Amino acid sequence: MKISILLPYKENFSPLYPGAISIFLNGIILKSKYKKKITIYGNTKYKKKLNNNYINLNINKTFFKSFTKSYLDAFIKKELKNKSDLIEIHNRPKYIDSLSKFFNNLVLFFHNDPIDMEDSKTITQRINLLNKTKKIIFNSNWTKKRFLKNLNLTKLQKNKLEVINQSTNKVKISLNKKKNKIVFVGRLNKSKGYDVFGNSILKILDKYNNWVSSVIGDEPRERLIFKHKNLNIHGFKDHKFTLNELSNSSICVVCSRWEEPFGRIALEASSRGCAVIITNKGGLKEAVTNPLIINKLNEKTLFNAIDKLISNTNLRKSLQKKSLKNFYLTNEFISKKIDNYRENTIKS
Repeated sequence: MKISILLPYKENFSPLYPGAISIFLNGIILKSKYKKKITIYGNTKYKKKLNNNYINLNINKTFFKSFTKSYLDAFIKKELKNKSDLIEIHNRPKYIDSLSKFFNNLVLFFHNDPIDMEDSKTITQRINLLNKTKKIIFNSNWTKKRFLKNLNLTKLQKNKLEVINQSTNKVKISLNKKKNKIVFVGRLNKSKGYDVFGNSILKILDKYNNWVSSVIGDEPRERLIFKHKNLNIHGFKDHKFTLNELSNSSICVVCSRWEEPFGRIALEASSRGCAVIITNKGGLKEAVTNPLIINKLNEKTLFNAIDKLISNTNLRKSLQKKSLKNFYLTNEFISKKIDNYRENTIKS
């Protein structure tokens, strides 16, 4: 089975500042039974790529075409020369209309809220996507629920929809080597709850001087500055560094205000044996098997949640053990689910 995967334009399929979709795809493609038959197409400015399955679509700016139109034209030209059994489009519903004029084997993957995305906001647009694709796959039940908002579908249309979560690799973690460290990873903005985290963590570090906190991420559009002798703000770091920090940390905080479609950091923290604190937003609960959930985010509730895990060692270690024991969203598991959907789709 020959499979083509089309990334969003400007998604970096590179170890240098990789997109979340690229990290996910790189992990599952290497485990797929079709890995030698998969080609990923994108437009990455960095020379170093995550793997050799990738082909860069180099496009030139013209007065008559947008970058997106040129990008799709370049892909169509490549695909028409060597057609695939399936074409998987990631997180760009607006690509479907253009591609459906040439191909009828399209599969759309949603990684974000469909209601917020161009060409997927209205009922008419979502019905159009159903009519022009073989399958639509969502990264969480929450994302699928959003797609279904105000839709009255037939059984046949519902059968086109499937949830396949994101995944990560599973590694051996020694909980005895965990440090007294609380980690926050992501955009340092209010949507991610970094303002609440910052104010809460300063109070925690004042109370527990044998604990430290590590922050990984950046945000050029907002300036939220917090300083403490036990607070290490690393800025943006590569994925390997982030996974290593999660492996060494005891607690991970994912305190988003916005409705997270899934929550990759929560997923990776769980896989690395952290006690994970999350807000009750979007699909975050689907990314973690045994989280501590904050239903109403503010400085008091977040402080109390972190304080509870630090002061109650048995609870913290119990959540860490459960994170490792119950973690199942491995690259192997999800890759098999994707291969199964591919085989069933081709047969239908």
